[in-house]
Amino acid sequence: MSDFKLTYSTMFAPPRELHERFDAALARVRQQLGQTHGLFIDGAFVPRADTIERHNPAQRSERLGRFAAASVADVDQAVAAARLAQPAWRRTPWHERVALLRRAARIVDERLYDMAAIVSLEVGKTRMEALGEVAEVSAFFDIYAEQMEANNGYDHALPNDPLPHLVSRNRSVMKPYGVWAVIAPFNFPFALAGGPTAAALVTGNTVVLKGSVETPWSGLLLAQCLKDAGLPDGVFNALVGDGPNVGEALMRHDGIGGITFTGSYAVGMHILRAQAARDVPRPCIAEMGGKNAAIVTARADLNVAAQGIVRSAFGMSGQKCSALSRVYVDSSVADALIEKLQAAVAQLAIGNPQLETTWTGPVATKAAHARHADCCRQLEGNGARIVATGPLPADAAQGFYCAPVIAEAPLNHPLWHKEMFAPLVMIGRVDNAEHAMAQANASAFGLTAGFFGADDEVAWFLDHIEAGVTYVNRPLGATTGAWPGYQPFGGWKGSGSTGKALASFHYLPQYMREQSQTRIEE
Repeated sequence: MSDFKLTYSTMFAPPRELHERFDAALARVRQQLGQTHGLFIDGAFVPRADTIERHNPAQRSERLGRFAAASVADVDQAVAAARLAQPAWRRTPWHERVALLRRAARIVDERLYDMAAIVSLEVGKTRMEALGEVAEVSAFFDIYAEQMEANNGYDHALPNDPLPHLVSRNRSVMKPYGVWAVIAPFNFPFALAGGPTAAALVTGNTVVLKGSVETPWSGLLLAQCLKDAGLPDGVFNALVGDGPNVGEALMRHDGIGGITFTGSYAVGMHILRAQAARDVPRPCIAEMGGKNAAIVTARADLNVAAQGIVRSAFGMSGQKCSALSRVYVDSSVADALIEKLQAAVAQLAIGNPQLETTWTGPVATKAAHARHADCCRQLEGNGARIVATGPLPADAAQGFYCAPVIAEAPLNHPLWHKEMFAPLVMIGRVDNAEHAMAQANASAFGLTAGFFGADDEVAWFLDHIEAGVTYVNRPLGATTGAWPGYQPFGGWKGSGSTGKALASFHYLPQYMREQSQTRIEE
């Protein structure tokens, strides 16, 4: 596999060895199921009396383990540990922090298959999606280490003041805020914990992570990698707890200096407003929802469009903030596109996500399963119709399986504006490309967008679409598939609070504040 680099673009054609190694790792991991896991505070895994029992969403009778549930007192303890460790970590030369991040990245690489097996069992991801998520973390660690080096630790000399009799030297130095809180979602519990954590750590902040109660194992895997890489005690702490109590206590804690949140728009805006309302406002990087659209013009290659739509709408059962939710297609080719989509959906292999032959598995949570059913009920009226439904496995009742659904609906249907986070995509007929663009931009969100059309239409699309991540004529996914170092990932409008994308040139400085230094030399 020496010439194979796993990304979300290359995951569709892996070498044979990858599957063999995943199968072996899955067998090892299954021998560990049912154990009790603690929180990670001040360099140690600590047990708690209150625990959360988690099960495989594809086979709900399979217990994964019991996981310690954090309390508000644990938030205080973790923040105190991070504050105590922060002065020494801040003073650690940036090139030493870079070296430690790279050691952690190599440990992630070494444990790729075992950790991917756990992510697959915990989230219900297929083996390729799970392997991709774990590999993405080492990519985040590497790219943020590279960016620190490329910017000399964000310490830059500036021109001297133009004084005739004095030497007045100027510098711009970026410094960490202190303790950084990271609140990660259930759908990418390893990558969206690891990415912000890497950014915070390499820039000199210490971290308190709160993982989702739905997917508690991944944050502990990250903690073990960092501990084994030699991260000093207290520099990284990992909690699992609910949002209303533990999450609220963390984001309001006086001991933190900044926060990164990934999740829903409602919660993200609540956190963002709370940070802005403080006597001393704190930075908040809120990566929120998406209602992602693709435009298909009359001159599009419909085979490419159908492939990109299906992969983006139904990969990981639609549980990506970047998943395709809305398709606006020129009326003159709408019937032909629907026909191709019907054929493609009928061929999807839906089932046990740990099997090599499975293309997509269940949704991760009971709530998502119920939401999908509710959305399907809403498609029974208001002029809507379901035009295609994918097959379900014979044992679908054993897990949170949802059939992929393609629905056609009038453009005033309420589901055009609802973030579904489930395997359901809407098709709408439009008069022309301009009509499609108006509909695509008529959303509070602006995360990702796709386009299928002729080459001479592309510049127009890129000039007018209101989205942070764009894909053109991409069969690998109409709106999905960003990878660190290849596609920065961040949203406009209600999809993101900063307009800066993960793994971009502009991301790391958000974890620091600038100090201008002028000194007179005799």
